[in-house]
Amino acid sequence: MAAVRLLVSFLVFSVSFAIDDDDYLIEFKKKLKNSSALDSTWIKGTNPCDNKKKWLGVDCSEAGHTSVSGLFLMNLGLSGDAGNIDLGSLWNLQELRAISLENNSFSGPMPEFNRLNKLKAIFLAGNEFSGEIASDFFIKSGNLKKVELARNKFSGPVPELAQKSLQILDLSYNKLQGEIPQSMSKFKATAFEGNPDLCGAVVSKQCKVQDSLATGESTESGSSAKWIFLGIVAALLLVTVIFRARRKDNNFRVLGKENLDEEVQIHTPSSNMRSLSSSRKGRNTDSSSGRSSRIHSHSGKSASDLVVINEERGIFGLSDLMKASAEVLGNGGMGSAYKAVMANGLSVVVKRLREMNKFSRDEFDVEIRKLGSPRHPNILPALAYHYRKEEKLLVSEFVPKGSLMFLLHGNRSSDELNWPTRLRIIKGIAEGLEFLHTEFANQDLPHGNLKSNNILLSSSYEPLLTDYGLHALISNTQSAQALFAYNSPEAVQYQQVSPKSDVYCLGIVILEIMTGKFPSQYNPKGGTDVVQWVNQAISEDRIRELIDPEIGNASNSVDQMEKMLYIAAACTENDHTKRIEMREAARNIGQVQV
Repeated sequence: MAAVRLLVSFLVFSVSFAIDDDDYLIEFKKKLKNSSALDSTWIKGTNPCDNKKKWLGVDCSEAGHTSVSGLFLMNLGLSGDAGNIDLGSLWNLQELRAISLENNSFSGPMPEFNRLNKLKAIFLAGNEFSGEIASDFFIKSGNLKKVELARNKFSGPVPELAQKSLQILDLSYNKLQGEIPQSMSKFKATAFEGNPDLCGAVVSKQCKVQDSLATGESTESGSSAKWIFLGIVAALLLVTVIFRARRKDNNFRVLGKENLDEEVQIHTPSSNMRSLSSSRKGRNTDSSSGRSSRIHSHSGKSASDLVVINEERGIFGLSDLMKASAEVLGNGGMGSAYKAVMANGLSVVVKRLREMNKFSRDEFDVEIRKLGSPRHPNILPALAYHYRKEEKLLVSEFVPKGSLMFLLHGNRSSDELNWPTRLRIIKGIAEGLEFLHTEFANQDLPHGNLKSNNILLSSSYEPLLTDYGLHALISNTQSAQALFAYNSPEAVQYQQVSPKSDVYCLGIVILEIMTGKFPSQYNPKGGTDVVQWVNQAISEDRIRELIDPEIGNASNSVDQMEKMLYIAAACTENDHTKRIEMREAARNIGQVQV
């Protein structure tokens, strides 16, 4: 009898415990907006930890009983009242260890996750959280192992995260300012990239006095933009002084050693583009050699060594570039970049190419001109280059809509990337890549650096491939560090690359588009291993689960989406001898329908 009473007591205790957790979660759901994806499984009175009727996104410390230990509510379009998130009911989940709200639509200040004492992992990337995070916000969160806050709008100083337990940190692509604390020096620069106002040893950028002061006091709105502008103006003035000191005729033939650690982009309205193109006949070109002549100043003297290799957007010189208004864009694997808007309205991106001292000027000219020659609707050709032993610049057109990576993981409306749009993007990428494989058929890596950040989008969502064909220009050691094709299995294992390495990169991009996940192949310290995920899903016959919920609701197209995932799996085959060729990949992609 005592045993029976004990058993009954245990069952009553277990049921009431589960109901408590279910009450807390239902209360949390009531304060969410656009939470219909949870309706079919988040049912009051049921056990969130029951494997047979598992609640979407809920993980438990022991399947079937005990407490909720994780909430993984990614890519569901969730938001809160006025964008904010109310965590009040979750504070009662005493065993909650991990929470992920990645790629939703939450906004407002940093939620009070620091009140969840046992939390080990926080994943908030791809939302619209903003404002400063108090420097001592995480001080009581002594168990943290993973903190990912990338692609939000957090501003102000970097919060102190000195926990010895912390293994993964990603604060990239926010609006953080000032010096990175020395206690966080164990993390790589990629954890802080996309925050141009940060400085310190981690990002190899010396802090100014103003930067150091800014970490201890609030700044007025727009002050960071002011300092960026003043810094650029100072750099341009320094360049001008160097140029005039070396060449009193002010011909800008030699580019000074100013700090061009960012890309510069220059935009040209379509009307200006047409007028510039129509004026080419009045410019001096060397038709016999097939090369553009050096740009001349109004006085008739040589103005620069900026060589135009594609005249479709007009002709301009280095002096025009140095007079342009400019802004820092950031650092990439191939070098830093600026955006520049010249006086005539032309907008361009200027990239500083690192470690490209392999060729003489003439050899460099031959190779770089290939980058300006492709004519295809899905290829963005280079416009001009500057060559000097110590400095090489590549100029291309600025595309206002930005990169595919930003659109996938940044701020956008929930219906902006529907299935027809994603399919059009994938097909355009495949067509552009197949064209490069024909155009540069004799090269080991016709593209070499295909990833979503190097795919720009036109206003009509047509993809434009950029950063292609650079493999022949750079040293092998730099290639391994900078080109994404060197992340292919054959490059990692055997230090071998081939056109099939491009196919592998294509597969990663397709999986990124189809799942909506940020691939860990781009950053090992963050994201999802999409290759392992798709292979496991295929082996367990659950590939449909990989489809981004934002497009998975189009049930009449799910079969076509699955076809695309199988194509991506074939592109990312680990054994490159079994991996499909580019032509076959493009043909298969072309057969997928809306």
